[in-house]
Amino acid sequence: MPVKWLFHWQPNVGSQVSSQTLNDVFKRIDSLHATKSTRWQITASQYRPNVRDQALPVDCARELLGVTFTEAPDKIFFILRQEHMVVEADATMQAIMERLQVYRNRLTVLFEGFQYELGDFRVKAGRAVLAPVENLRGIIMEVEYMPVSSLEQSRAAVLEFMELWQEGVILGQFVALELNFTDFSLSDHYCWQHTALQYVSLMAFFLSQQRT
Repeated sequence: MPVKWLFHWQPNVGSQVSSQTLNDVFKRIDSLHATKSTRWQITASQYRPNVRDQALPVDCARELLGVTFTEAPDKIFFILRQEHMVVEADATMQAIMERLQVYRNRLTVLFEGFQYELGDFRVKAGRAVLAPVENLRGIIMEVEYMPVSSLEQSRAAVLEFMELWQEGVILGQFVALELNFTDFSLSDHYCWQHTALQYVSLMAFFLSQQRT
């Protein structure tokens, strides 16, 4: 599986993240003569145990983060941050959870936008919104480097691509989401679990920024 690197938009001091920011990002990608191919959407949700008395002991995780991808509609990935686990399950697990009412969906963040093809790179640019009110939480860019499946081998090429993208952009910059994948027993060989962990981590980051 090709490596995917996730970046979030960091505006300059005094600047705001807005829908116009995203439009400017799209224009910058177009200026690199990239080919727009399709729309994409990723859904990240936070689940909490469905217990009435929170003081009661429960035999389940206190927090469960789930991610689904339009590219992998038959899968759902669950992340347990305290336990440092990333688990792949069949997409039907969501319906099972709803029927059993073990967990309740506390909130959902949608990542959505357009996908572009540019040489050895596939780029997804879009927004993160809190569903269902579509409250804008951030702007993101996913850069997929097609030739390799190694995180380390892709690092130099992806960072060079981002430097090229950044040329002439003065209102802010995209910042890499740096994670220690080994904490979750994920190797240098890239897979869907890496992608799932990146998106739930970015969801948590956007939510924490709103509280500060």
